[in-house]
Amino acid sequence: MYNFKKISVILFITFLFFTKAIASEKNITYMQILQKPNDLELNIKYAQQQGKMGNFKQTISTLERLNMVYPDNIEIKMYLLSVLVQADSPDKALTVIDEIKKSEDATEEDLLTVADIEKELEDRARPKLWSFVAGVNWGFSQSNNVNNVSKTRLGLTSDAIDVLTSPMHDRTYSASTDLSAVRRIGEDSSFLLSASVSDSRQVIETGDDVEGYTLTTSYDTTIGNQGISIFGMFSKSDYIDDADSFSTIAGLSGFFPSGDRSTYSYSYTLTDSKGNHNSSDTTANETNAIGHSINIGHDYAATEIVSTSTGLGYSISENKVGMNDYETFEFTMRLNLNFPFAYISIGDALSFNDYFEPDTSVYSKKIRTDVSNTFDIILLKPLGDFLPILDPNKLINLSLSYDKTVSEANIINFDYETESFAFGISRSFNLRP
Repeated sequence: MYNFKKISVILFITFLFFTKAIASEKNITYMQILQKPNDLELNIKYAQQQGKMGNFKQTISTLERLNMVYPDNIEIKMYLLSVLVQADSPDKALTVIDEIKKSEDATEEDLLTVADIEKELEDRARPKLWSFVAGVNWGFSQSNNVNNVSKTRLGLTSDAIDVLTSPMHDRTYSASTDLSAVRRIGEDSSFLLSASVSDSRQVIETGDDVEGYTLTTSYDTTIGNQGISIFGMFSKSDYIDDADSFSTIAGLSGFFPSGDRSTYSYSYTLTDSKGNHNSSDTTANETNAIGHSINIGHDYAATEIVSTSTGLGYSISENKVGMNDYETFEFTMRLNLNFPFAYISIGDALSFNDYFEPDTSVYSKKIRTDVSNTFDIILLKPLGDFLPILDPNKLINLSLSYDKTVSEANIINFDYETESFAFGISRSFNLRP
């Protein structure tokens, strides 16, 4: 944290100077500023109003303009410096400090104050070996077919047709928290260690209520024009009414630019999944599997607002019981729109799943094959755009999403449609040592 005792000295000095600028309690509009851009008292009051609302961007813009109009006014520079420090803009703050140090109107007290702040800013700007980040997330989703019930509500069980009575509509609430530590290694490399805990609860059917624990490590580096990451992950899913499951993941990913607008990416992932075989869940480990997946992708930035992403993927899962073996071919497309008012991403994925053996617990006369299409749209926006007083630095992110999946299969159990709506809130914190 900055030394707020020093900052308060600046604010006190500027308060004494600018108190006379408050002629009335009536709010100053931006139109009035456009009509009188050089009116010192009017502009100062407008900057103060914006600062009280937490709109540091507008406050800084106004003060920077006044600093250009009145380059010899040391009080304006001091006021601008105090706002820049509060807004965590060290580069601009150091520029203003340099101006104050060169000013003939700066007092000895002014120079001592800015010297202390300059040292603190430079210490903070100096790269540290370790950095720490924490995150908190909360969300809920509403699904109209949470159990993937077939379109006809009929399904096969051991070659016989049954009526499926599983609930379709349900709400799910989830919360998670994570802590990450990053260690710099030289100029181009870093090591990441991250731990997270999550909890997910359904309202109607509690069979999928689960607590999750994940530990992730990665080594990121640059070789030539390529960014490369070697990663590993261990996770445990502690189901309330089902067997616990464990998975270990390791892989390699990379990307490289091509021209000014294109970026190509690739990855390989190895997954080892296991179920906790116990007296209550005697068949849990029948789906123990070793999985391999390969993906390639292309990102294209058409403009500063519009970008696209496309990807091809292949994966195979080799299970303990052969009837669960399958392979998947997938094609994905996304359109990303980085509007000033929100970030919107629209995606579509087409997946082809082919199993290798019949599943006798479902239908022994046919090997399952299916194709699914998933459409989704995601909207992201900082809370500070709505309520700058609550989130002046726009660190709280809101998300809205919708997705719909249509699955068509040669076995009626897997012929279904499902859609869901979700809302989420997330907040990250930089933990500075």
